Amino acid sequence: MASGTDTFVDKNSKLYQDYDHLYLNLFGTESIVMMVEGSDVTDPEILKAFDRAYTSISNIPSVVDVTSPSTVIKQANYQMTGRSKIPDDAATIDAIIDSSMPSSLITDDTHATMYVVVEGTASDSTKEEILREVEISVRQANFPADYNVIVTGDPAFSIAMNEEMNTSMGLLLLLSVLLMVVVLYLVFKHVRWRLLPLPIVLVGIIFTFGAMGFLDIPMSMVSMSAFPVLIGLGIDYAIQFHNRIEEELARGESEEEAIIDTVKHTGPAVLIALIITALGFFSLFTSTVPMIQDFGKLLMIGIIMCFISSLFLGVTILYGFDKLSRYNILGKLGLKRKNDGSNAHSSATIDPEDHDPDFLEKALKGIATFSMKNPVIILAVAGSLCLGGLYVDTMVPIQTDTETFVPQDMPALLELQHMGEILGGDDQLNLIIKTDDNTDPDLLEWIDDFSEHEVEGRSHIDGSSSIVDLVKEANSGTIPDSSAEVAAIYEQLSDSQKETYLEGNNIILLNLNIGNAMSELGLEGIEALGDVVEEDLVWMAPPPGNSVTITGHSMVFVAVISALTSGRSLMTLLGIVLVFCGLLVIYRDFLKAFTPVITMIIVVGWSGGLMYYTGMEYTPMTATLGALILGVGSEYAILMMERYFEERDKGADPELAMQEASVKIGKAIVTSGLTTVFGFSALIASPFSITSNFGVITVMDVVLALLATFVIFPPVIVTLDKYREKRKHYIATHKKNGSKGVLNNIQEASTQ
Repeated sequence: MASGTDTFVDKNSKLYQDYDHLYLNLFGTESIVMMVEGSDVTDPEILKAFDRAYTSISNIPSVVDVTSPSTVIKQANYQMTGRSKIPDDAATIDAIIDSSMPSSLITDDTHATMYVVVEGTASDSTKEEILREVEISVRQANFPADYNVIVTGDPAFSIAMNEEMNTSMGLLLLLSVLLMVVVLYLVFKHVRWRLLPLPIVLVGIIFTFGAMGFLDIPMSMVSMSAFPVLIGLGIDYAIQFHNRIEEELARGESEEEAIIDTVKHTGPAVLIALIITALGFFSLFTSTVPMIQDFGKLLMIGIIMCFISSLFLGVTILYGFDKLSRYNILGKLGLKRKNDGSNAHSSATIDPEDHDPDFLEKALKGIATFSMKNPVIILAVAGSLCLGGLYVDTMVPIQTDTETFVPQDMPALLELQHMGEILGGDDQLNLIIKTDDNTDPDLLEWIDDFSEHEVEGRSHIDGSSSIVDLVKEANSGTIPDSSAEVAAIYEQLSDSQKETYLEGNNIILLNLNIGNAMSELGLEGIEALGDVVEEDLVWMAPPPGNSVTITGHSMVFVAVISALTSGRSLMTLLGIVLVFCGLLVIYRDFLKAFTPVITMIIVVGWSGGLMYYTGMEYTPMTATLGALILGVGSEYAILMMERYFEERDKGADPELAMQEASVKIGKAIVTSGLTTVFGFSALIASPFSITSNFGVITVMDVVLALLATFVIFPPVIVTLDKYREKRKHYIATHKKNGSKGVLNNIQEASTQ
């Protein structure tokens, strides 16, 4: 699992280097927060419990610092009485709190807080170990039962989110499998062993997990959604091979002949569909967000693994099952070959033309016939809806509030929000000041003036903190006039105080506290606030020789969400170009390259319009939908096109070839499409709203892709194919007539 900054920002980018190298590595810390609520947190027994927890937590390895109300009271009591202990007298405690206690430690009589500081660069496993030790220490501190004690903070929230992601991924996979069992059983009933595609694709998923481990591709909030997607995509390959083998066997071919014909005809078609799907997914690599790139890698690897599993494992198992069924070995399991008799294949021979068409076959043939008879109406309506959808797609709102992406009833989120309500927000803009001399009084004066200006002049900047605060506190509220005096004050400060704001002699940290600006303003507001501070730095510049870089967690997410949402149109456009070029290279035929692409462009337009009129929103995950629509939908169109031209090669005219293709491969496409829909629909059950929203929209888009394959694709390809045939006939006739004319002229000239 991965949920750190490097899943959102490329490690080689300036944004990441500013945040990770300049801030996180040098100054960055995170706090696990223990908050106690009750009738009176200033009670001596409560403070003694705080002290017990403090003593235990201070000994946990990798804990940088612990700040507790009990330590403040013990230090004050030591100065007063010479005894470092919690007084038993409530009046003494109240006096110390009034004179010395920071409000961040005891907010009021009912809320007290302890901060456990860990390094910002600590690994997730280290943070989790510290968190578990803190929880044990809190339990062993024996706070009274009628007091509420919560352990929260950003590390606790991230760890809980990772655990929820792991748990939900397993449930999503299980639900996806169960839904596919249902749809295969109901729709794929025209073949034997109708559930076999499912274990075949699950083997491909296992291959994919293994490849992720070998290639060091992590799981993230986005990539965990790839597995239901891959089940939906991968099962299509298994279904296509399965359907064709059964069709060939029904013709009376031997097992060997059926396998050869299946691999000969279906293998290339499925492989081409895979390549085109991969080209659609390739556009995901244009994203600057690593977790989107990992999502693309995972999808690319997954479809290859599922294809390998379907071609080698699936076909082999079907061959073996059919061999065994001839000898009734599997008869007791209901796996006996249909119409199978004592003669090896004679009684198994079924003429596909002799059986009565079922409802699905009649429906598919009827839809294809209707759309081919009314191409102008069908294409005019579809094109108009597409253009309208592409227009309103630009008006679909974008959801950027990251807290809405996680389960809203998750205890860790509720506790984090509750802490924010009590203590206020702690979002910050971190200003890294690079200097030649961090003791320069002029620089410290500038930091003081700039901080004051930002706090007083910008409504969402609540406060500031820097080394200047400590210097002024040690020098009667003023900044010394000389560097030597500043250096002397630095020497008096503790190492932890200096490390909070200084790195060597060349870097100073200035924090601007923006409170709850993330939730109040959203990422767009944070971006605007950052731009305002940038402008202030231009006209209120630091002394010559000094430079300032704005960074921080909030600024990182501003850039990430902007990259995710603004790049979606480019992703879709690039995907369309790649799919078209790929088809053109493979087929060297403009018609075969153009037809699947125009079908998918129509689906992209429909999708945008449907999202707008149903009030849906784009999220970082649904920003990838253009690539997914191209990847999934083009596969259906390509398989239909391959079968259409196979029937054309047998001598059928365009309308009859399309009808045959719709019936013969249409059932397999409907089956694989519905299994894909059911696979995606498992995502709707995800507790993560970002994943659930992704599931809803992808189910909608797959249904649109199926609709376009059976309604839009037939009139497009038949109309263009007939036009091309007429043109070829015209050119051939023209050349023939032209040749005759030339021959007649030669004969006349020779006669003369």
